[in-house]
Amino acid sequence: MAEKRPQPGDDRDSVDHIVDQWHATRPGVDVSPIEVIGRISRLSRLVDKRLGENFGRFGLQDWMYDVLGTLRRQGEPYALTAGDLVRRTMVTTGAITHRIDRLEDQGLVERTGTDDRRKVVVRLTPRGLQLVDEVLPAHLDTEREILAALSERERRALAALLRTTLLAMGDSAPPDDRSSDADGNRSSGDG
Repeated sequence: MAEKRPQPGDDRDSVDHIVDQWHATRPGVDVSPIEVIGRISRLSRLVDKRLGENFGRFGLQDWMYDVLGTLRRQGEPYALTAGDLVRRTMVTTGAITHRIDRLEDQGLVERTGTDDRRKVVVRLTPRGLQLVDEVLPAHLDTEREILAALSERERRALAALLRTTLLAMGDSAPPDDRSSDADGNRSSGDG
């Protein structure tokens, strides 16, 4: 798909209008943060809408893909504890329990017990694995379409700026848990 670049005359967005209104009603106030935060906020809503349309083609909602994709990214056996899912999806324990229940009802995940009865492991079913693998290419194509107005260089620069902002707000990668099993037990690294 060809990159869609803004055309002359198309260079004003709704945030420009909001900023103009503030300048007119409160000329002495620096409203420049709105130019970034307002655009991030509006962009987030538009991106969510577009991604949601794509997920809908597969009978999914965004939260469903979030859980399924999180499990898929773990690699075999495509499993995490419910607590790990809470941390990786940034939702409450109650919300993840409800999400797991709904995905389990659809046959996309299954719960298994552990030696510690307080821990529940959530695992992709073969049907869940097949679905997430089917959705991933279309999801990435949708994201590419969303970013089509930016050159590769602009995308890299934007990604770096957003990473800097996220890190400054305390968002960091989870500790590397590739040597943990689905029960959260650390391996010695011998195997």
